[in-house]
Amino acid sequence: MKLFITSIDTNIGKTIVSSIVCKALDYSYWKPVQSGDLHNSDSNKIKNLSPSTFIHPETYRLTQPLSPHESANRDGIRITLKKFKLPQNEKLVIEGAGGVMVPLNEFGDMIIDLATIFECSLLLVVKNYLGSINHTLLTIKELNSRGFKNIGLILVGDRFESSERIIQKIGSSSIIANVPYEEKIDENWIIKQASAIRKPLLDFLVQK
Repeated sequence: MKLFITSIDTNIGKTIVSSIVCKALDYSYWKPVQSGDLHNSDSNKIKNLSPSTFIHPETYRLTQPLSPHESANRDGIRITLKKFKLPQNEKLVIEGAGGVMVPLNEFGDMIIDLATIFECSLLLVVKNYLGSINHTLLTIKELNSRGFKNIGLILVGDRFESSERIIQKIGSSSIIANVPYEEKIDENWIIKQASAIRKPLLDFLVQK
């Protein structure tokens, strides 16, 4: 099973969730596009938080902390979908960059196209903040339009039940787990969260 992890915005918690999911399911990890912060890349963060997780190398390592399409332009690179080669591992977490509609190039290819071409199950990382209902429902609507009907939501941070209810009702998607806020995140915390999330993850995958 291939799981694609995306989110409703940037800096929501995809990498932390990816680490937890990898640990919970004993999956390997792949970040197809790293844009900026190469010394502290998401792959490096996963390795630090979950040393046992196998990390596949990125296809594109871009130097600028910008949208991939612009970072690639500044690096003199053109991102193309055919360059992405799926690692030979069925048990794989693929982490996107930013949100669903982050452009890879100027020809209309988006981050979410990777989940489509690799036929992934999809986890959407959400967070409660002013405007997050709108961001979440718009993201779900876009995913539905691209053929993703069964979307697992993972909530990061504080709970806000009225927001959760309306998102699940209108978006016809279920919050399958909550990852609490934590200032000091280390391997032991990842292991604890992985244990808590394992069963709801497996239940979600069975539905697929």
